[in-house]
Amino acid sequence: MNYVCDACGWIYDPAEGDPDGGIAPGTAFEDIPDTWVCPVCGVGKDEFSPLD
Repeated sequence: MNYVCDACGWIYDPAEGDPDGGIAPGTAFEDIPDTWVCPVCGVGKDEFSPLD
């Protein structure tokens, strides 16, 4: 499932991950460390919402 940043609209796609942020492709959002932040605006993981 994809998640969207509530602050800036960036979409986390588990298939792509966030390699620049140290998140390997194939990593589920739930498995991302709580210290990870949005690569665009810097808000925390708690500022993301699931996309249907």
